[in-house]
Amino acid sequence: MTLLHYTNSFLLGNSYVGYLIGGLIAQNDYEIITAINGKMAQETIMRHHDKLDAILLDRIMPDINGIEIVRWINSSKKISKPPIIMLTVLDKPEQVKEGIDEGVFYYLTKPIQGNVLKSVLLSAVNESKQHKLLAQELQRHRGGFKLIKNAVFNFHSLAEAEDLSCFIANFFPESNKVLPGISALLVNAVEHGNLQISYDKKSKLISAGTWKQEVEKRSELEEYKNKFVEVIFNKEDKKYSIKVTDQGSGFAWQKFIAVDPARALDNHGRGIARANMIFDSLQYNKQGNQVIAIVDNTGKDSFTW
Repeated sequence: MTLLHYTNSFLLGNSYVGYLIGGLIAQNDYEIITAINGKMAQETIMRHHDKLDAILLDRIMPDINGIEIVRWINSSKKISKPPIIMLTVLDKPEQVKEGIDEGVFYYLTKPIQGNVLKSVLLSAVNESKQHKLLAQELQRHRGGFKLIKNAVFNFHSLAEAEDLSCFIANFFPESNKVLPGISALLVNAVEHGNLQISYDKKSKLISAGTWKQEVEKRSELEEYKNKFVEVIFNKEDKKYSIKVTDQGSGFAWQKFIAVDPARALDNHGRGIARANMIFDSLQYNKQGNQVIAIVDNTGKDSFTW
């Protein structure tokens, strides 16, 4: 098993994985923390969870299997939950689906190609770092947000999407829980909506390390520069919702509402599926350029601000 933390912590579980990621460590200054079995993995995660940016987890281990570790992480309220990359020889669709259903968003089957691991690994670390920055920003914007019942926002860029995600998350009872979902929907509205970056195009851009540069370049083109995304927040009693509308031509959202095992090796494409798991309801219009995300606490005994 391998846990990794950008600039601070990284872990090698065996020589096979070590051989593949050795070059990445030299290039990106990872620090590694290792565990040789499931029990040690749990102990290591408990000690270092707050600084881990990703976890590389073998599905088959001597004592506790990888799926059980994932369930343990998800059930704990005391530890943070970095992206999990599962390594396995069990590659049947139902086996991959089991891992995805438990929250494994990166799934690599052995033998693993070094370039695939590199792409997925960097994507996971970047995603983790971004969520940590958003969470830190979130803590600065508390206060009287629970008094807001309705609000309307327009934004244009990825940077504005990230800032607004933090701001709007404060309107919800469990801000940290909904933050990744809100961020995914707002970022998706910019890149796939207004800027019309296709799924395959983004895959290539991430692999080449030029995704953000392409987004910034497109944002300045005449056909895109005046497009914006509208976000409407509404609160009725204990029901909270955001409606996100972009000015693009739409996309086939049905393919992304759940993580498809066939895309389990891809270096992105999990944002909508994650949002679908976070919110009580996620409703797209037919065209695919508008989505309503709902948290419904009606009938629940209590919730915390």
